[in-house]
Amino acid sequence: VTRGCTMATPKPLSRFWEWGKNIVCVGRNYADHVKEMRSTVLSEPVLFLKPSTAYAPEGSPVLVPAYSRNLHHELELGVLMGRRGHAVPESAAMDYVAGYALCLDMTARDVQEECKKKGLPWTLAKSFTASCPVSAFVPKEKIPDPHALTLWLKVNGELRQEGMTSSMIFSIPYIISYISKIMILEEGDLILTGTPKGVGQVKENDEIEAGIDGVVSMRFKVEKSEY
Repeated sequence: VTRGCTMATPKPLSRFWEWGKNIVCVGRNYADHVKEMRSTVLSEPVLFLKPSTAYAPEGSPVLVPAYSRNLHHELELGVLMGRRGHAVPESAAMDYVAGYALCLDMTARDVQEECKKKGLPWTLAKSFTASCPVSAFVPKEKIPDPHALTLWLKVNGELRQEGMTSSMIFSIPYIISYISKIMILEEGDLILTGTPKGVGQVKENDEIEAGIDGVVSMRFKVEKSEY
């Protein structure tokens, strides 16, 4: 038996949530959501991070953290990086994209409001376990134009969020270029591109259903976290 040299197993993009390292989120990227949150539109994207343990693939539950009384859904288009990029020019940014996923940026809104008042980071509000539910991976070829998609989300069958990615303030190539000048993006990293209006509360036992029209859909049950 020959020992020593073991072939590295290729990392399947179809299971990016098992090995992808970074989840980089863009806040305030749809004007109608900025308005509903009574925030101001900024000249540069707002960035925050979620850990890879925030991933919740379909089949696992959305968890309400024990320290929150007001968990909100935020529906987002996720952009998955196919290769490493540092200071990527906007004109070449789409060459770095492997595909897409529909994502939820689950937000402990009560905690976030406290953090905002105190001028503290949003980590407690945004980065808890299972705070990033994701759909199946969608290869780039299936979405010729990511700025021409309709995203929707229902809670217990009732439509809550519906938005067009054409309404993004900062485009995907701009976002990739901007982030990659701050931090190196690696293969398997996921960028969440912001949420349209209609964010709202979910409670234990609710069912969330969401989709990209004509492309992919997903379902999640909301459960209470033990911790």
